[in-house]
Amino acid sequence: MNKIQQKIQDKCIAFAVRIDALRKTLNKEHHEYNKADQIDRSASSIGANYSEAVCAESEADYLHKLGIARKEANETIYWLKLIHQCGYIDAAEFQNLAGCAEELIRILTSIIVAIKKKHTSYI
Repeated sequence: MNKIQQKIQDKCIAFAVRIDALRKTLNKEHHEYNKADQIDRSASSIGANYSEAVCAESEADYLHKLGIARKEANETIYWLKLIHQCGYIDAAEFQNLAGCAEELIRILTSIIVAIKKKHTSYI
């Protein structure tokens, strides 16, 4: 894993840790287990799929795993919106966490686009 990949993975882990703290709060203070488990799964899956992408067997596999990681980040934003609209987190916390997920989406999208662009430039 190179330095850039490590930095991206570190961002994924840091985000998952923050969501884990949210999960614990949702469970303890609101007894909201379903949404808490769902958001924890999707957020932690971002980094898990990125880690799989780094060790992909082919470029197609790499792109596929990056795409899954991006979809998981998008799903996490959905759960954040729902948790916010249910009143479990305030607007500031929602904006902060959603902003982190959106940053991961932008990073993953830029990698996907760059690889796809590389292939279309040969045509």
